[in-house]
Amino acid sequence: MIVMKFGGSSVANAERIRHVASIIEAYEKERPVVVLSAMGDTTDHLLEAADMAVQGKVDIEKVEKLHLDTAKELGIDVPAIGELLGELKTLLTGISMLRELTKRTKDYLVSFGERMSVRMMAAYLSKNGSPAKFYDAWDVGFVSDSNYMSAHLLDEVWGNIPSALQGYKEGLQKEIPIVTGFIAKDKNGIITTLGRGGSDLTATMIGAACGAEEIQTWKDVDGILTTDPRIVKEAHPVPEVTYDEAQELAMFGSQVLHPRSMVPCRKSGTPVRVKNSYNIKSPGTVIVQKHEKETPPVTAITSVKGVTLIDIVSAGMLGACGFLAHVFNQFLKWNISIDVIATSEISVSLTVNTKADLSGLLEDLSKVADVQAKTEKAIVTLICDAAHSSKIVAKGFDALAKEGVNVQMISQGASKVNISMLVDEKDANQVVSILHKAYFG
Repeated sequence: MIVMKFGGSSVANAERIRHVASIIEAYEKERPVVVLSAMGDTTDHLLEAADMAVQGKVDIEKVEKLHLDTAKELGIDVPAIGELLGELKTLLTGISMLRELTKRTKDYLVSFGERMSVRMMAAYLSKNGSPAKFYDAWDVGFVSDSNYMSAHLLDEVWGNIPSALQGYKEGLQKEIPIVTGFIAKDKNGIITTLGRGGSDLTATMIGAACGAEEIQTWKDVDGILTTDPRIVKEAHPVPEVTYDEAQELAMFGSQVLHPRSMVPCRKSGTPVRVKNSYNIKSPGTVIVQKHEKETPPVTAITSVKGVTLIDIVSAGMLGACGFLAHVFNQFLKWNISIDVIATSEISVSLTVNTKADLSGLLEDLSKVADVQAKTEKAIVTLICDAAHSSKIVAKGFDALAKEGVNVQMISQGASKVNISMLVDEKDANQVVSILHKAYFG
């Protein structure tokens, strides 16, 4: 048994659904469980419809047209989609009357995208002679807490899911399960959503709980690449990375898997394979517990722009207990996440996302230290074996020095698989190119 996950762009229209169906059929002997996101921009259209409903207008034209036109183009009749569209209209009418949209209602609203997507795919596969059955996530045991818009799965899902899918895994059920990603229900039967990376988490949770041979997440590139091919055209696929490396890649800009979706795999040791839906013969990149093959010192290079550097300097830090605790408490107070940090005896430098409103934070920090915020920065991260950090840094810095590029801050992650450096945003692409040439030729 394997698990196959396809994102919204993979099922955006009739043409893409046909293509994904052909991939599923090619893996039919491996007994796939398929996890789908909502079609294309459906989630955005649902949220747009909600905003209009709060203003008193009910309009589902975009969502309705996409799904009904797609069904017609695929030559299938899906009464269940019509029923969901009716339910959606009723919900929006209620929102328009109350002129209010709560987190709980928003979760119910956006769930329609995934629910219609799986019904579409199951109907099309069945029409093509590959019997399939759609499941809303709660039908296969997904139970969460009531933290709407970012719910956490309860421990009982580890038993619920294999119990619900046991018949299929043992070959007693022929229909391919097509399961909604991203959604669940709480103990009270209220629909919740799993937040960022929710569909990935659905797939990894099913795979880990059922002891799948592997979990496949299908994208439009040949796996994880050494860097962004839009920056370096010579970027090439990486055959194998560890969970730690994949998590760091995701944290620092690479669109691999959301870090929280790695948690079930870490617990079970189930491998995840990143595959290319346009090149199904490519082996892709496998994500494993620990390396089984020989790997280069640097595995990949990634970057994230839109970073602000905050320098905090205070002579009071020298030998003082609790100063860093006070600094971090201010970030907690203002709900601002820190990306990279470096400290000395009297200073601490750290980076945050530029989109965050820093005014209150900076005012509070300035009461105990001299504070400077510098915008238009970028973090460039080497995913590497930091046990050889001296050689790795020396080689990279030598290449950057020859091009006259200055690094403003450097930090080695506690996971021992990343070294991050801060540069001016305008230099980020150049830095990635220089480092890629230095490490990969």
